[in-house]
Amino acid sequence: MVKQRVLFLCNANSARSLMGEALLRHMANDRFDAFSAGTEPDRPQELALAALKKQGIATEGLSSKPLESFEGQQFDTVIVLCDKAQQACRNWRGSSDEHLYWDIRDPRLIDRADAYEQALGEIRRRLSLWLAIKARDDHTNS
Repeated sequence: MVKQRVLFLCNANSARSLMGEALLRHMANDRFDAFSAGTEPDRPQELALAALKKQGIATEGLSSKPLESFEGQQFDTVIVLCDKAQQACRNWRGSSDEHLYWDIRDPRLIDRADAYEQALGEIRRRLSLWLAIKARDDHTNS
């Protein structure tokens, strides 16, 4: 079975999209190749990496990348995690079969000790539902 390619997008590619990439690899690495990028990439947030590690999710190889580095590429699914990225990706020169928009609040802007864990939990919940739908669709189509 060919792995589906999934791209997570957010503004800085420093927290939410990196968490999405790492989490999808953790949850379904056998079925998906996960990538992430940002419209204005910044360095990975230490608190985001710590939240992943705290839940036993590997962070090796995670790095912030510009959206332009994926120009011309085809993805099965693009998951946009913020308004800024949603606006910017209208001009992106890549393609996807499925385009999802999950507005996850930027944990850098939330003044709570568990902001990154909350964002990771929200991404996990949405990914769990999406994976269940994908599994059902795959079963129905086979």
